[in-house]
Amino acid sequence: MAKTIMLQGTSSHVGKSILTTALCRIFLQDGKKVVPFKAQNMALNSYVTKDGKEMGRAQVAQAEAAGLEPQVEMNPVLLKPTGNACSQVIVMGQSIGNLSAAEYHSGYSLKALGVVKDCLERLNHDYDVIVIEGAGSPAEVNLKANDIVNMRVAKMLQAPVLLVADIDRGGALASLVGTLELLDPDERALVKGLVINKFRGDIELLKPALTFLEEKTGKPIVGVVPYVTEMGIDDEDSVSLDDKQVDAVKELDIAVMRLPKISNFTDFEALAEEEDVSLRYIRQGEELGQPDLIILPGSKNTTEDMLYLMEHGYKDKIKHLAKSGVPVVGICGGYQMLGEMLYDPHHTESQLDSMEGLGLLPIHTTFEPNKVTHQVQAVAMKPGFLGITPGQEVLSGYEIHMGRTNFLTKVQSAFTLIKRSEQTVSLTDGVIRSDGQIMGTYLHGIFDNDTFRRQVLDALRVKKGLEPLGKIINRSKAKEAAYDRLAQIVRSSLDMTLIKKLMENKA
Repeated sequence: MAKTIMLQGTSSHVGKSILTTALCRIFLQDGKKVVPFKAQNMALNSYVTKDGKEMGRAQVAQAEAAGLEPQVEMNPVLLKPTGNACSQVIVMGQSIGNLSAAEYHSGYSLKALGVVKDCLERLNHDYDVIVIEGAGSPAEVNLKANDIVNMRVAKMLQAPVLLVADIDRGGALASLVGTLELLDPDERALVKGLVINKFRGDIELLKPALTFLEEKTGKPIVGVVPYVTEMGIDDEDSVSLDDKQVDAVKELDIAVMRLPKISNFTDFEALAEEEDVSLRYIRQGEELGQPDLIILPGSKNTTEDMLYLMEHGYKDKIKHLAKSGVPVVGICGGYQMLGEMLYDPHHTESQLDSMEGLGLLPIHTTFEPNKVTHQVQAVAMKPGFLGITPGQEVLSGYEIHMGRTNFLTKVQSAFTLIKRSEQTVSLTDGVIRSDGQIMGTYLHGIFDNDTFRRQVLDALRVKKGLEPLGKIINRSKAKEAAYDRLAQIVRSSLDMTLIKKLMENKA
């Protein structure tokens, strides 16, 4: 039987995911076979496992920190918001369709509880430690009856709970006290300690507040974790984009359109970590300026996000910049937007039947109910984007899309797929416009490939009259170093001796 520890929060975005990631790496460093678990995740950042199943991106980072291959048992239920209080519901990696919030919470969530129990039984059998993440707040009294991710999971396992508050937001003391007050007595008893997260100030000035909290709640302060910047770890959802700022103007200016339904923006984290790149997320009303590259990211509602680009003037601006020679890349939904038309006859993604695209690639896309989800290996075609001459490097990526794209004329493909969900294939993907300046692809994670990423960036440098850097960053090693750095910070901030006693039921 595995030992358990659970992290719940006073609200969303208090840092539960990153602390779960840290504890996974800490227990791995301590020689434990550790696994992350989150019963239900709501996010548009998702990932495809080796067997072609979809799961939340946060649990992928946690699995990496635990030294594991991601598997859907770590996140059995994933909700991907589609808009207007409706989400696509994914259970054990497979979509079961779209449900309204009312339909899900009143009718379906408890049906998924059996799946959650089955996953926990398997993890209990296979691992020494399970680090469990809750969602939002356990004190949402309107949702508690159908909860499958917070206190119901804690009760199921009798897992000790650490309640986390974000002090950087303000109101951390009130949120901790208020959350405990709203819990039922048996739930409150499972909260074994409090964690103050994202602290920037002088710890001596905070100590009176910590003493007050312990006296008021009867719960120990397990630790105060500092605000950590530039962690180099993938973010869970688009809320974190609000925290991303361009601190300095660098040699290459890359503009990513922050679409209302942006998904898998983790595709661009590797670009942001390059020393010569300023990565800007263009919010509504912000100017595109004169970037060196425009990126159209993935989208959960491609037609509605295309409508957003049109209504806010970005469609014309992007077309004008592309005509003036600014390169454009579209990934997944962004690839579909680059085409002539988008068709949604079954209203798979929205209530719109059709929508004009940007007209930068000779393609049409039709949305279908069945989702394509694969991990893939590919090689870049020649001639490549921006005229680069790719080598024979095998690139890794993954597909998550419901559109099927047709070509209106003969096109230059961007990639050849050589493996798809562990099966050998020979398929083409994407399009590179004849002048090499526009590229669309269904492959998420393409910029995580180190050599390909630097080839594209150096081509942009040459186009701008700069010398190529030729410096290739090993992102896999950088991420491992980031997990170790995070673990060191959190280990020194939390009372790990107390946490381990709680897990042994000795405190």
